[in-house]
Amino acid sequence: MSEMEILRIVATIIALMIAVIGHEFMHGYIAYIHGDNTAKNAGRLSFNPIVHIDPIGTILLPGLLFATGAPFILGWAKPVPVNIRRVIQNRGIKGAIEVTLAGVAYNFALAALATVIFYTLDKPTSLVGGFFVLLIIQSVIINVVLGVFNLWPIPPLDGSQALKYFAAYMRWNKVVEFLEKIYPHGMLIIVAILLIQPLSTLFFMPVRLLLNFLLPTLF
Repeated sequence: MSEMEILRIVATIIALMIAVIGHEFMHGYIAYIHGDNTAKNAGRLSFNPIVHIDPIGTILLPGLLFATGAPFILGWAKPVPVNIRRVIQNRGIKGAIEVTLAGVAYNFALAALATVIFYTLDKPTSLVGGFFVLLIIQSVIINVVLGVFNLWPIPPLDGSQALKYFAAYMRWNKVVEFLEKIYPHGMLIIVAILLIQPLSTLFFMPVRLLLNFLLPTLF
């Protein structure tokens, strides 16, 4: 294994940890500023990776995807506990939607920031410089993937939760009932989409479009 391959692996791991831990932290933080102390009382408003690591989502799945040469790396951290009823009592449905989409907003913001940094960098002349470039590139890719993935309107992903709260506000009861009905089967639906072509290509098309826009020289 070459030095650059090792650096790419390390950069991917670090970028993934920053992406998934920050994603969950933001759910808890926005809930906290909306009057819900659940995450804070559970010790989850922390950037300590140990309290956020999920054995499957943070270690096993990304490792398998990387080992099998998957085009994108997916993962998640341990969900931060949130008392969404308290948020709704304090800030209404809008507050609930803000909490639900806080992680996605973080991922897209981080992808945008990493893109800006990428275009300010000079061509690396050392291993350290090469590692930093790889870290920035992986940060763009992983955060775009996670942002788009979590917007899928499939339970338990953030997009489905935001859609459910919005539908409840609009009194679209059939939509709420449908999302609640498929909730127990959500993970099976997600796995099916990831494994079945052309569904996977279709659902990840926004990822490719965004990456082509942000990093046209690489994609």
